[in-house]
Order: sequence, then C-alpha cells, then structure tokens
Amino acid sequence: MTRISALGHYQPEHVLTNDDLARTVDTNDAWIRQRTGIAERRIAQGESVTDLAVAAAGKALATAGLAPEDIGQVILATCSGIDRVPSHAAQVAGRLGLPSAVAFDLNNGCAGFTTALATADHTVRAGAARHALVIGAEKMSDVTDWTDRSTCVLLADGAGAAVVSASDEDGIGPVLWGSDPSRRDTVRMRDTWQPRFSQDGQSVFRWATTELAPFARQACERAGISTRDLAGIVTHQANLRIIESLARQLDAPDAVVAQDVVTSGNTSAASVPLALAKLVERREIPAGAPVLLFAFGGGLSWAGQVVRCP
Repeated sequence: MTRISALGHYQPEHVLTNDDLARTVDTNDAWIRQRTGIAERRIAQGESVTDLAVAAAGKALATAGLAPEDIGQVILATCSGIDRVPSHAAQVAGRLGLPSAVAFDLNNGCAGFTTALATADHTVRAGAARHALVIGAEKMSDVTDWTDRSTCVLLADGAGAAVVSASDEDGIGPVLWGSDPSRRDTVRMRDTWQPRFSQDGQSVFRWATTELAPFARQACERAGISTRDLAGIVTHQANLRIIESLARQLDAPDAVVAQDVVTSGNTSAASVPLALAKLVERREIPAGAPVLLFAFGGGLSWAGQVVRCP
C-alpha cells in the first residue's frame, strides 16, 4: 500500500497582474476575470524548470524527513521543459544529492502530475522503490505567445511535489486515466525552434465542462467512496469557470474546492500539486481526509485519483 507522506510547493517571486498584461496586449482586468477568474500569476525570471522543481522537491523531502538514499524514483511531469538529455528529473536528483534513484521526465500535458503520481504509486506497490519523488514543474512563460490575448492571460510558472511512500494504510486510490486522441490537436505546442502554446479554447472549455465529470466520479468509485464523502477537490487549475462547473456536477457539498488559479494562473502539470500543497499547508483539509485530484489537458487526456494527505 502507499500514501503521500509529504508535499512541497514553490512559485517565483515576480507577480504579473492583469493590469500589467493590459499594457502590452489588447485586454483588461475585467475581461480576464470574467472569462478565466484569474487576477494575477507568477512568472519566473532567471529560473529554469529544474530550478522550480528543485525548490518544491527540496521542501517535500525536508518535510518527509527522508535521507537522499531513501528515494528510489524521481518522476518530473512537465511539458515546458526544454532539456531532453539529461532529463530534468535527473538534474533534480543530482542537485538534491540522490545517489541512485531512477529518474525520468513524463509529458502528459496538464494531466502530467496525476499521471506521474499513479506511475509512482504503481512502482512503490510493486516493491521497486519504497519512496518516490513526484514533481510537477512548468515554466509556461517560455512557451507563451505574449501577443495572443486568449492564451497569454492564462499561463504561469510554478512547481509542486509529493513524496509517495510505502505504507501500512492505503492513502492513494486507483487511478482513472484515459485520452481522446481524435481531438489531440485541440491543445498544441509544436516542436519548432521556438515552441508556442496554442489551443482551441472554446472546444477545450466545452469538453471539460460537459464530458469530464463522469470520469471524476469514476475515480471516486474506484476508491470506494461517494463524491459526497470528499473533503477536498483539486482539479487542474485551468480556468475558474471550468473548476466551478466540475465542482457543481460532482455534488460534494462538504468539499473544499481549490481555486488557486485566481492568484497562480494556469501552471499546467504543476497546478494540481501546487494547489494541493497550499491547501494542506493552510490546514484547509483535515489530515487523512479524502481528496479528489483530477487533471485534464492536451492529448486530450485526463487522470485522477482519490488521495489522503498528511
């Protein structure tokens, strides 16, 4: 059995407000808030994906109280990392002094962290490692088209991390994951000399608000609980309107619904661990209470599971 034994998060210091964006692109604070719910976001200046990941992962490791040699696996979920070899995960392992962990990057777009969490869960359950470090880290500002007002108002930078450990009690439920490759081009970041994020925003919005709630319910069913038992809901922080729509459809009256998108923007694979770590740090979710993690994005893909946090 497995559990999340520790969490950590990190965001750059620089805050980019809606008014700041209005000085460079045809938009304004009211337009952005009405359509996305976002008020501000963090942008890294002089920091890489690896830098962000190391900061979040270091906090999670310190909280877990583990020695470097205890970590047997490092998975870094990212779609904005520019390095191929060595992987960003290997760079994180080296900078944290982990002596022999298997380390690799995973790209499943915005669903990257929940996909990586399931992968680490399977690894630990199989006995291939006793502790795994799972990170979601993105520097979306590197792939943002700052002239496109439909996407530049969304994207931001940050990182979140979790330590997955073998446990006598089950704290990570079965994953519900999948994709609809027939709509794979709805969200794009082509591998050119200068990749740029783009998407068919209306199609993504309709898909997320009309088709995803049943999958989120199935994740709860696989964990043996009803959505009404949830103490927390942490979905991908894409857009506040999507988050609110999913929460309404799930009928979880006692759940705290993460709305970190308002002050953090869309940080892709980093958004779920970033929002979760903040809720736990602020003690808004009781220790051991069931929390639904559910992420979705490019591919079009989704992945989610119910966890019980420290």
